[in-house]
Amino acid sequence: MKRFLIAGIAGTVAGIVATTQIAGPLLAQEAESKASVYQQLDLFGDIFERIRAQYVEEVEPEDLIEAAIDGMLTSLDPHSSYLSPDDAEQMRVQTRGEFGGLGIEVTQEEGFVKVVSPIDDTPADAAGIEAGDFITHVDGESILGLTLDKAVELMRGPVGSEIVITVVRDGEQEPFDITIIRDTIKLTAVRARTEGTSVVLRVTTFNDQTFPNLESGLQEQIEEAGGIENVNGIVLDLRNNPGGLLTQAIKVSDAFLNEGEIVSTRGRDPQDGERFNATPGDLAAGKPIVVLINGGSASASEIVAGALQDHHRAIVVGTKSFGKGSVQTVMPLRGDGAMRLTTSRYYTPSGRSIQALGVSPDIIVEQPRPAVETDEEEDDRPTRSEADLRGSLNNDSLSEDEIRQIEEDRAKAEKTAELREEDYQLAYAIDILKGLSAFNPAGPSQ
Repeated sequence: MKRFLIAGIAGTVAGIVATTQIAGPLLAQEAESKASVYQQLDLFGDIFERIRAQYVEEVEPEDLIEAAIDGMLTSLDPHSSYLSPDDAEQMRVQTRGEFGGLGIEVTQEEGFVKVVSPIDDTPADAAGIEAGDFITHVDGESILGLTLDKAVELMRGPVGSEIVITVVRDGEQEPFDITIIRDTIKLTAVRARTEGTSVVLRVTTFNDQTFPNLESGLQEQIEEAGGIENVNGIVLDLRNNPGGLLTQAIKVSDAFLNEGEIVSTRGRDPQDGERFNATPGDLAAGKPIVVLINGGSASASEIVAGALQDHHRAIVVGTKSFGKGSVQTVMPLRGDGAMRLTTSRYYTPSGRSIQALGVSPDIIVEQPRPAVETDEEEDDRPTRSEADLRGSLNNDSLSEDEIRQIEEDRAKAEKTAELREEDYQLAYAIDILKGLSAFNPAGPSQ
C-alpha cells in the first residue's frame, strides 16, 4: 500500500512537471505577443503625438484617428473600410434607392480606381463611362495613391456641378477626359418590358426595392401578354449590375427556384457559416430563362447567376463576371460612424467560390463596340423575292388570317434583328428563347 502511494505521488509530481514543461512556453509566447502588441500601440501613440506637435500644419486629432482606422481596414482588402457618420448615412440612403453623385460603382485595383459598372440612366452612363475603365484624375488632380473613400469624396459634389474625370480604357492608346454633370441618382431597381414574346427584366441594382419591383414588373408583363402561356421565356439582364444586398439576391434567385441551395457563406469560424435554400414557387412557371452578365456584373448579381446556372434553371450568356465573392458586414460604431468589414466568402450551390474568378457564361457572347461612322455609302438596294416578280403566282393554300399571322411573325423576327444593332447580347438571348420554345408545341407561336 505504501508502495502504491509513493508511486501515485511520483506520478502526480511527474504530471505537474510535464504540464509545466508544455504550458510554460505557450504562456511565455502569449505574454510576448501581448507585449509586442502593447509596444506597437505605444509606437502609434508616439507617432500620433509627434504629428500633433511637429507637423508643418495643425491637424485635427479626430482626422488623424479616422485616417488611422481607415488605413487599418483598407489594408485588409479593397472592400473593407471605415465609414464616417456622413458616409454611413449616405450608404443607408443609397440602399433605399436614391442618392446624389455620378452614378458609378467603383473599386480599387493596385492603387487605381476602377469602374465596376455605370448605373443605368445616370450622368456617368449618359457620358459613356464603361465597366473596366480606370479613373486616374479628377478635375486634373491625380487620385493615384488615395484611399478609395478619398477618391470617391473628390468625385462628390453639389447636384448640377460639373466634374472632369480622366479615363484610361482598354483598347484606347491615350487617356482621355470625360465631362459629367452631377445629378441626383434615383435607382429604378428593375425595369420590365416585352420583346416579341420574351419578357426582359433589367435588374440594375440589389436594394430594398429589387424583389418587389421584379415581382410586380413580371406580373404586369404576363398580364399584358394575356397569360404566362403567351410568354416564351424570360431574359434576366444583370449586366453592369454592381450588386448590393445579399438578402435581395437570395429573394431574386428564390423567385425562379422551387428547391435547393441558393448560396452559402463561410467565415473564419466554421460555425459562422450559413446556407440559404429556395422555397417552393416559381414566378416564371418553369418557362426558360436566359441570364445576361458581363464584366460589370458583381457580388449579388453573381450570386443570382451562379445559383440559376448551377441548378440548370437558366442559360448564362455574355462575358465573365467581375468576381467579387466576398460578403461585407456593416457594423455600427460609436459616434454614428460604421465599419464595413469583409466577414465571409460566398459559394454557389455546387460549392465553387466566385472570388477573383467570376461566373463563366455557358455561351460567351461579346457586345460589339459601336461601329465607327464612315462617309462611305452603304448598298441600300432592296432585295428581291418571288413575290416581286411580274406575273408571279399567288399562294392559294393559306387563308387571309394565316397569311396575316405569317406577316406578323415575320415583323417580330425583323424587330429582333433590328435589336441586334442596338443590343447584340440581348438579341442573342431572345433568339435562344425562341429556339427553345420551338421544341415546345404548347408554347406561343413565333
